[in-house]
Amino acid sequence: MKDYLFLYSKGIAMGCADAVPGVSGGTIAFISGIYEELVSSIRSFNGEALQLLFKYDMKDLWKHINGTFLLILLSGIGTAILSLSRLILYWLKNYPEMLWAFFFGLVVASAIVVSKKVSEWNAPVIVSGLLGTVTGYCITVVTPAETSVALWFVFLSGMISICAMILPGISGSFILVLLGKYEYVLGAVKNFDMAVILTFSAGAGIGILSFSHLLNWLLSRFHDLTIAALTGIMIGSLNKVWPWKKVLETYTSHSGEIKPLIEQNILPTAYFEITQKDPCLLWAVILAIIGFALVCFLEKVSAENSSQAL
Repeated sequence: MKDYLFLYSKGIAMGCADAVPGVSGGTIAFISGIYEELVSSIRSFNGEALQLLFKYDMKDLWKHINGTFLLILLSGIGTAILSLSRLILYWLKNYPEMLWAFFFGLVVASAIVVSKKVSEWNAPVIVSGLLGTVTGYCITVVTPAETSVALWFVFLSGMISICAMILPGISGSFILVLLGKYEYVLGAVKNFDMAVILTFSAGAGIGILSFSHLLNWLLSRFHDLTIAALTGIMIGSLNKVWPWKKVLETYTSHSGEIKPLIEQNILPTAYFEITQKDPCLLWAVILAIIGFALVCFLEKVSAENSSQAL
């Protein structure tokens, strides 16, 4: 029961991360020591699983797909998303500097932790890391789009964003921002719009089953290169989670709200001069430290659990 509760708490942490643009639930899975088991479990939904299903061999099917692990983890993720969607929207609207500072510290620590998984930093691995950094930065500077709210596009958004959600360093929520569907989907969860929720979930399910095979292949064949690239992506993504920004251009969303379109990172002092708003520097530093410490704590606890299991 203790192990199940700990796994459930990891799911909650993943759900919290996936709900915020700029942070990846895959990062939480990686630093908490369950990433490769997660990818392997998702990948187990294959032809053999279908054969067991058609034979009505539910016991062997459940064992084949690592059902208990997935059920507990997904329950934690679902709990976080359903319970925290209102809270996250509230903090993004009223205390964005403090929220982004917390996740800035979390991402910095995550990049350090994930980089330790590389066994040897040779020239090809370093190049892979640099390419990942450039890629991560480029993703963050892409201009978000105002896109269709048709269900077919919601389905497509689910397919694309879920691939990012299981990758350490790439935020599925931020991909939704780029696709213009972040607040739309989060609002659907908040209001229990089942048509949107089920359509998005169906797209996510198909996307993750397809992508997990590619990811498993990359990790098994090119482990260090893949981890270095993911570490680089995390470093590049820090551009997105910097707490203080100057709005350069805005756009009007489909709901009639004026939202930032292009933003520029600035220092806290310049933020106050430009916006006349409190940069909340002290709280931002404290929350960044808490985010950093939280990742270190998760890594330590996961390492202890792994050593006990051995």
